[in-house]
Amino acid sequence: MKPAARRQARELALQAVYSWQMTGNPVKQIELHMATTNDMTKVDMAYFQELLNQVVARVDELDKKIKPYLGRLPEELDPVEKAIIRIATYELQHRIDVPFKVVINEAIELAKSFGAEESHKFVNGVLDKAIHYFRKHEQAE
Repeated sequence: MKPAARRQARELALQAVYSWQMTGNPVKQIELHMATTNDMTKVDMAYFQELLNQVVARVDELDKKIKPYLGRLPEELDPVEKAIIRIATYELQHRIDVPFKVVINEAIELAKSFGAEESHKFVNGVLDKAIHYFRKHEQAE
């Protein structure tokens, strides 16, 4: 799958996870809404579905794993930053086929596009600290 299709999948997953955080609506309903209101022809649909479904299913586990690197309580995070960090944490932990530099770069780009003015710096700082925990093996290479 092309990197652009993955980027689109992450963008839509961010919007979908954000929607879930804000509304609490069922994931399948949010997924259907995203699929019917967006052009999905250039999206890695399998990756979008995995990110959305797995982030929501593992939200407590992801929050617990990333909490030591936040510098504040998860509930104090901006909802966009929280969604970005949850997706990146999932990718760092469960998608070892995606290099950590790609995960961090994609998260920073999402924060620049969708977050507050300085969001990308916060997201970068959190993930920079977290990679030492999630990707020790890649750090050594």
